Amino acid sequence: MMKKRQLLTAIGLAGLGLLSQGQALAQADYPNKPIKLIVAFPPGGTSDVMGRLMSEELTKVLKQPVVVENIGGAGGIVGTDRAVKMPADGYTIIQTGVGQNAVAHGLDPNIKYNSVTDFIHLTQVHSGPNVLLVHPSLPFKTVKELVDHAKKNPGKLDYGYTHAASGHMAMELFKQTADIFLTGIPYRGGGPMLNDLLAGTVPMVFLNQDVALPHVKAGKLRALAVTSKERNALYPDVPTVAESGYKGFEALSWSGLSVAKGTPQPIVDKLEAAMAQAMQSANFKQRLTSTGFVIPSQGSKPYTEFVKSELDQWTRVIKTAGIKPQ
Repeated sequence: MMKKRQLLTAIGLAGLGLLSQGQALAQADYPNKPIKLIVAFPPGGTSDVMGRLMSEELTKVLKQPVVVENIGGAGGIVGTDRAVKMPADGYTIIQTGVGQNAVAHGLDPNIKYNSVTDFIHLTQVHSGPNVLLVHPSLPFKTVKELVDHAKKNPGKLDYGYTHAASGHMAMELFKQTADIFLTGIPYRGGGPMLNDLLAGTVPMVFLNQDVALPHVKAGKLRALAVTSKERNALYPDVPTVAESGYKGFEALSWSGLSVAKGTPQPIVDKLEAAMAQAMQSANFKQRLTSTGFVIPSQGSKPYTEFVKSELDQWTRVIKTAGIKPQ
């Protein structure tokens, strides 16, 4: 009986050794099949563009197809929740971002995933400011003029917003920082809101810098400030909100790439290095900078810290504003 137990133990240990060797071989051979990159928004928007740009560059570096799969719904929550539940084997990369990994937690404290503990954040991919825009029919030329008017006429100045978008968050932070009361006009999408802004139906919005740029250049909209800490290269004459009297103000649109917690460290290391290499390509840099996006600090450590700080900031802003999920 004792000999039989010893034999079974030996077989079990040998099996574990073979399994461990097999896992090590699989990790060393990674990637040996196509990789999926989950974008939690429909095709066509900034998130999709960034995901496809990174998939294109990563395909070159990793020598395996990196294929974008769009899973939209609930402001990015549906796709992110599904992606983080997929096998943590490195064959599913998750696009993370301000909406689904920061704002979402402020809107719903009971969200099914935790953006700090359920992910291994690999690198931030892009960052871009919103622009405070007014219709040219308004007399304001500076943030100070707008704020002074709003304080003298509380609630009489309207703005447009799409629920929980980066522009909405920028406006809420701006109202709280400047201590002003404005009246929000909700829109289901950025397209209709932009059309009404151009028509003068709604007088003011915060909008992503790439979308705003052609209309500012054409003189159809006036830019009062950008929400980054430093001026944007495509808006060199437009001050930051911080420069305009609100030190430390920052509200960004951003995305990055992550994998599910539990992904083996050798694969994490390989992906992080591949992403750093991909973001050094001339094509990647030109595509981002030509539309006013900034290439942020790369790597897991700065991105992990950034996600946590963004989650904390937008949770505070949303709680103060009393914004509820739709």
